Amino acid sequence: MESCFIYWDHSNIFIEAQRLAEKREEGPGARYRVRIQFDRLLTLAHAERSVTRAYAAGSVPPELRHLWNRMEAQGIEVSLFDRGEVHRGEQDMPDRLLQLRMLEDALDYNGDPGIAMILSGDGTGYLEGAGFHRTLERMHGRGWRIEILSWANSCNQRMRRWAQENGVFVALDDFYEAITFMEPSRPGYELAAPRDPAALDLSRRETSPPGLPAP
Repeated sequence: MESCFIYWDHSNIFIEAQRLAEKREEGPGARYRVRIQFDRLLTLAHAERSVTRAYAAGSVPPELRHLWNRMEAQGIEVSLFDRGEVHRGEQDMPDRLLQLRMLEDALDYNGDPGIAMILSGDGTGYLEGAGFHRTLERMHGRGWRIEILSWANSCNQRMRRWAQENGVFVALDDFYEAITFMEPSRPGYELAAPRDPAALDLSRRETSPPGLPAP
């Protein structure tokens, strides 16, 4: 059975979740109260298939470290970059690290490819021969199956079309209630109730078809 390799661009996923929470009118201050339910999103990614490796990278305030500790508890390798490092682009280093991990896995598993799953809709750099989309094309050309999980509105359209033609595209919007939750409002702010995540229905999640048997 092919194994899953998960590459998680947290900033890309979280920023659009904030926009959606506001759009769906999840109460006062929705943008600041919405949170990603890490274990649910991880389950949605692998869909109960074997996971060889899972990486996540992001640029977040140090005070949110406890949130990343929960991700590490799920067996995900986490790399954080401080937004205070002004000599670096806020998202440049996390993106580069994830692309490096993808290429390393493509080399380490040359001849034994798995399923590369990226949680991001960032198609930046494609025309210059760089970025997630180009890296996914390189992996696909070496036998890897590709699955992209992204919010529909924020996914690069070229990358989305390519995934739909050559692999799987999963619109996270279809699972919004299951992979997010709402914290209650903080003291001193307009009252807003919390929301627990809904049940996750994996039967609605398309997956890559199994690999062809070896000749």
